[in-house]
Amino acid sequence: MSDCEADDDPPQLSAATLAALQEFYAEQADRRQQLQDAIQRHDVGKVVLEEDWNLSQFWYSDDTATVLAEEVLDVVGPRGSIACLSCPTLYKKLRQVKPDTGRAVLLEFDQRFDIYGEDFVFYDFNNPLEFSQLLQEKSFDIVVADPPYLSEDCLTPVAETIRFLTTGKIMLCTGAKMEDLAWTLLGVKPCSFKPQHTRNLGNKFSCYVNYNSGLS
Repeated sequence: MSDCEADDDPPQLSAATLAALQEFYAEQADRRQQLQDAIQRHDVGKVVLEEDWNLSQFWYSDDTATVLAEEVLDVVGPRGSIACLSCPTLYKKLRQVKPDTGRAVLLEFDQRFDIYGEDFVFYDFNNPLEFSQLLQEKSFDIVVADPPYLSEDCLTPVAETIRFLTTGKIMLCTGAKMEDLAWTLLGVKPCSFKPQHTRNLGNKFSCYVNYNSGLS
């Protein structure tokens, strides 16, 4: 066999690499099966969806989700309505802790979250006032938003959505570098509380509100 023919041979994976790939694919298949089982049992509260980095998704730590959920429930009361805009981990925590008399809705681009049924509203910030179901103007006591990108092109339309939906109160979780624009668009100020994520991010994050908050 010539050298040219040898160079054309496909690369071979080492035994260790092949074993790691097989383990990865097995874990993926197991998670998909768990998801399907939970959906069939109507037990979506236990469904774990992985972050999709292509959609700039970074989940809150459980402690952060708990603190934010307690804050917004304290603000709106037991019969309040909460819109979670691009913050599915907060919505999931609210499902666990909010009273049955309250309402929480998730506005999200990732259609995997349609497992939440009527609580899921498809949302694309490029069309800030278009929703997959009818949402009335000023229909939520508080809107909590975590825009997927740290840019003016993202925050500006998201702010339009927030102003449309809220009766007044706003919570925004985004990068510290967005502080000036957040104030200009929404009149929100940073709290002392800093949201944490399950993965360490390179950008510093802040929580901003436009009301007297227990997080300040």
